[in-house]
Amino acid sequence: MANKYDIQNSDVVDREEISTPFIMTEKVGDHKVVGNKGESLWMVLLSTFVAVCGSFEFGCVIGYSAPTQSGITRDLDLSLSEYSVFGSTATIGAMIGAATSGRIADFLGRKEAMRVSSVICLAGWLAVYFAKGTVSLDIGRLSTGYGMGLVSYVVPVFISEIAPKNLRGGLATLNQLMIVCGVSITLIIGTFISWRALTLIGIVPCFFLFFGLFLIPESPRWLAKVGRWKDFEVALRKLRGKDADISAEAEEIQDYIETLRHLPKAKMLDLFQRRYLLSLIIGLGLMLIQQFGGINGICFYVSHVFESAGVPPNVGTIIYACLQVPITGLGAFLMDRAGRRLLLFVSSSGLVIGCLLVGTSFFLKAHEMSLDWVPALALIGILTYIGSFSIGMGAVPWVIMSEIFPINIKGTAGSLITLVNWFASWVVSLSFNFLMSWSSYGTFFLFGGVNAVGILFIAKLVPETKGRTLEEIQASINA
Repeated sequence: MANKYDIQNSDVVDREEISTPFIMTEKVGDHKVVGNKGESLWMVLLSTFVAVCGSFEFGCVIGYSAPTQSGITRDLDLSLSEYSVFGSTATIGAMIGAATSGRIADFLGRKEAMRVSSVICLAGWLAVYFAKGTVSLDIGRLSTGYGMGLVSYVVPVFISEIAPKNLRGGLATLNQLMIVCGVSITLIIGTFISWRALTLIGIVPCFFLFFGLFLIPESPRWLAKVGRWKDFEVALRKLRGKDADISAEAEEIQDYIETLRHLPKAKMLDLFQRRYLLSLIIGLGLMLIQQFGGINGICFYVSHVFESAGVPPNVGTIIYACLQVPITGLGAFLMDRAGRRLLLFVSSSGLVIGCLLVGTSFFLKAHEMSLDWVPALALIGILTYIGSFSIGMGAVPWVIMSEIFPINIKGTAGSLITLVNWFASWVVSLSFNFLMSWSSYGTFFLFGGVNAVGILFIAKLVPETKGRTLEEIQASINA
């Protein structure tokens, strides 16, 4: 089976090199972005913009708990443990969303899965806005979390399936860029307005996503998978331009889908077959390292971390929020130039350094040593941490997850990996305040150790996927 696909793929490459007319558009790193005559990217860009409205919504959900902690606990008379439950309830909803995301995206399609997410998130925000006690508050947070878990899988998969291979990494990284935009805007605005008014910020992208989906095509690869060949051709032509030559790309996708048709329908246990095991290990490993490295604990309660270290929480939170966006944008710019592996190495190394700096600041504070240095070390450490996360570990695992699984098992694999990601996030977000009470410096040294393990994992197992078609990547890993 693998040999058959390899031959077909080689034939496609030969046909492209010999007969397809090209025009130069721009230079990207060491290679040039080229396209067929008549090819247009405007629909790809519009489709990506609509999809990442869901990512912005994702960021609003994550960023909501940090600036609202004091307001909600005061107005609704919540204890620390009750607020910790509220903060972590989003990740419980995300786990449920993740568990169903692959099935929903495979059954309804990528577009309809995103539309379901927008409706459920809207209902969740309204429940939080009108909350008078913990029940409505937690139900609303659970609902927004469900929508967040759903889009966390669907958005990167949709973008990877519609994008040209030489732009796929950069466009997919816009998913993470919009997440941090949502986080940053929520954190900044949340320092100035009430927690009820802040819910309205989360409602806006729900409307953009819901109505924007009427303007864009479905994923051609999903349409091919379900046998809607006429719709497949229409969607691919919309994405590439009405005058573009789509014959080579269409044939490659059709050949690959036809090859996959001979495989049995995927079940969860099928993921543990030898042919898919490496992809599963890579996907799960990156997600576990991403979450157990501490990101959601720090993001959910960053104001509390700054306050504990003696940094003015409003100042620290605004600087933190403003840093994420340009660094994530830099990561998107470098994704298809420097490659996935290099960004992961740089990111993981920076995360270790950031954790050590913050841990050292809390160690000095606990032992009343060099107290004048404590706030500066904490601020520099947190900014190093979030900058490092934003440039690589935030986006790249999701990009790689969307690239390494064949489409016949992508839904099942995506559900499992996204579920594991959100389970790990729930563990970290629920336990973070308790870990800080146990040992503030020990917490960050622990996160630093996890990120150090991540460097070794990336070096040994994670492949470079830059500049390769999805079919080429999957054939090389799952042969």
